[in-house]
Amino acid sequence: MTDASLANKRILVVDDEERIVRFIHLNLEQDGFQVVEAFNGKQAMEKLRQTLPDLILLDVMLPDLDGFEILRMVRENHDVPIIMLTAKTEEDDRVRGLELGADDYVTKPFSPRELVSRVRAVLRRTEKSRQGKEGAIQVDDRLKIDFNRREVWVEGKPVKLRPTEYRLLYHLVQNAGWVVTHDQILAKVWGYEYRDEPHYVRLYVNYLREKLEEDPANPKYILTERGVGYRFVDFKRQQEENASSKPKK
Repeated sequence: MTDASLANKRILVVDDEERIVRFIHLNLEQDGFQVVEAFNGKQAMEKLRQTLPDLILLDVMLPDLDGFEILRMVRENHDVPIIMLTAKTEEDDRVRGLELGADDYVTKPFSPRELVSRVRAVLRRTEKSRQGKEGAIQVDDRLKIDFNRREVWVEGKPVKLRPTEYRLLYHLVQNAGWVVTHDQILAKVWGYEYRDEPHYVRLYVNYLREKLEEDPANPKYILTERGVGYRFVDFKRQQEENASSKPKK
């Protein structure tokens, strides 16, 4: 996704501090984005329905509903990318936001350059995940994936994945049988700006295992290569071996 294609993307900024909203508004607008403002949770939900933003910058501390509750409500019906804004630096708060479906977080105080960089990175990877990918993949009798339709089935039942989980699964499946390093995953799924955030990879691999594996503690699809990265099972080779082992008629 080129920088030109990011022009006029609509960003919903949700924060109860007017000076912060104005600061963000000016910097995003200067970079070519359209900006919509909300100062509490109620306004945020109204603006979401009215404007259908391309991305939401969401403060954690709000006067009526906290950002985590708004995030949960949004994720019930929308997959719009969300970046959390927080003055807290505790890892538990970051993990909670990611668990609820946030795409990223930015800790206050932040520089205009950092904020715009994060916004661009999330928009780029979101757009890539929505572009056409290869069709239905039958991994085995239990797991089926269709990246074009953004659908996954486990034992014949649909499993809902978040956008980041789809991106991670896509890059692992595309490299089935090969080890993908932590740095490669961060670059492909989150962007080069995230090379110092290895906990993202561990967290989202765990999410995928919980949803896809029969026994997440003993995975058979997403395998850990200790100290290096992860490897998706080489299902294509297994299918070829199974086919060749069948007696010919």
